[in-house]
Amino acid sequence: MLGGVTDENESALAASAVGRRAAGAYGLLILTTFFWGANAVLAKLAVGEISPMALVSMRWLGVVLVLAPFAIRSVASDWAALRARWPYLMTMGALGLAVFNGIFYWAAHHTSAINIGILQGVMPMFILIGTVGLYRARISLYQALGVGITMLGVVVVGIEGDLNQLRTVSFNRGDLLVLLACALYAAYTIGLRHRPETGAVNLFVALASAAFLMSLPMLLMEVRLGWTQPPTSLGWAIAGLVAIFPSLLAQIFFIRGVQLIGPARAGIFLNLVPLFAVTLAFFILDEQLQMHHLTALILVVAGIGLAERSSMLGRSNRTEQARK
Repeated sequence: MLGGVTDENESALAASAVGRRAAGAYGLLILTTFFWGANAVLAKLAVGEISPMALVSMRWLGVVLVLAPFAIRSVASDWAALRARWPYLMTMGALGLAVFNGIFYWAAHHTSAINIGILQGVMPMFILIGTVGLYRARISLYQALGVGITMLGVVVVGIEGDLNQLRTVSFNRGDLLVLLACALYAAYTIGLRHRPETGAVNLFVALASAAFLMSLPMLLMEVRLGWTQPPTSLGWAIAGLVAIFPSLLAQIFFIRGVQLIGPARAGIFLNLVPLFAVTLAFFILDEQLQMHHLTALILVVAGIGLAERSSMLGRSNRTEQARK
């Protein structure tokens, strides 16, 4: 009897710990998507104030300079593990941070902030496809429905609640650049599965350093082509905001969120980015916020809840099996 009670208590404690980890991940991922939604607006504000690769280089240099004084001892303790994986770190820093951001900011020259935000909603689809294709991961019915519902929310925003617009949807060059950037970031998200066994902050310092180094050749190319726009006073302010929020805080939060609940589940939350982008565009860029945005928000939240239900059911089943 006592043994049974002890087993039940241990199971309850384990379930509680899992719940706290999940709740922590949810909070971090919501903040991450808010900051990335803001990044779409900042990308549009940056047009004419600072050129894309200048912004990318300043962004990651700023992150490294802010983190270095606080993390240098911690990074030193993980240096052996990081040095052993330097090809991985350089590749991830280039594709997921430097090239992704460069394409993202170039896209803002050719499309609207709303389009940028909306199209980022395809990231979870790319992540799930990549996870299934590379690792033969199984997707439950709830997860499939959840992704479908969240994607429907993105479509509702895209067509502004008017089904007649489905016949006239088209992609300009900026839209295609956003989709390419999303594919790169999906690959980065999946790649975090193979991260070195280090702390989240130490890993991010290494990735940010790699991103800065890998941005320099692209910055040089921008200069050689005559596309460089030296930062104005507003450009400097945008670079500072981008370095702190979408870069420093969001990336650390996202890495930690992936560590807590995995890339497939974390990717579902990226569907919140379009809705935050739309909301911020309303307040900052003076764009209209309408009823279809609220409808889309309900769909996205419902989709996330449905996808997460699958994970909770899986954990519940595993707990019941452990009790037996």
